[in-house]
Amino acid sequence: MKRLTGKVAIVTGGALGIGRAGAIRMAEEGASIAVLDLHADKGEALAAELRARDAPARFWRCDVASESEVARVFEEVAANFGHVDTVVNNAGVAGANKPTHELTEAEWDWVQSINVKGVFFCTKHAIPLLRKAGGGSIINLSSIYGLVSAPDIPAYHASKGAVRLMTKTDALLYAADRIRVNSIHPGFIWTPLVEAHLKAAGDLEAGRAATDALHPLGHMGEPDDIAWGIVYLASDEAKFITGAELVIDGGYTAR
Repeated sequence: MKRLTGKVAIVTGGALGIGRAGAIRMAEEGASIAVLDLHADKGEALAAELRARDAPARFWRCDVASESEVARVFEEVAANFGHVDTVVNNAGVAGANKPTHELTEAEWDWVQSINVKGVFFCTKHAIPLLRKAGGGSIINLSSIYGLVSAPDIPAYHASKGAVRLMTKTDALLYAADRIRVNSIHPGFIWTPLVEAHLKAAGDLEAGRAATDALHPLGHMGEPDDIAWGIVYLASDEAKFITGAELVIDGGYTAR
């Protein structure tokens, strides 16, 4: 039997990168997938690809920084699939790579609105659905930079630290409802977000080589490395895990 048979998963930021890989792997394990993203063309294409593999899937355009959109879309997903078991809070942005004293309020707020408020809104509107389903799993994508820091992208680091603590608080708040809440902390994963960050910093190939070297295993990760962690936390194999930090970072934070 597939590990996620009968489960329905919402994946925010599901059209690209880690979200896309997680959606594909969960679908392969038997889950029905709601792909949420602002990239409508890529999101629709992924949903069509999953349906072509006989996996129930549908795309919704959703801005996670808008509570009204999140509330509407989550209700539509539940109505479409009958219930919701899993929410993967993956949508996120890196933001401006400036020192703190040069950041504008708008640059700070944009990152927090997606990376922090987006997780808040999606969790808030997932809880009634998961309670109705008798329990479930919320998986929050934090980062190595929710555990340690570096002298760059301050708003991003602050946001991922917030996600780590939000995860633990909600794990405690909803444990009695059989709702598990865990965070995943990826190292550098070769995704469009990381590629854009390295391009903005200068020479892409040199940046990639230097970033590879930050990881004791000698290279950045791939979206699939995180996707399998998502599958695990969504599955009943993780039924005794809540409030935990799943670190998938090639050894980055072991120093």
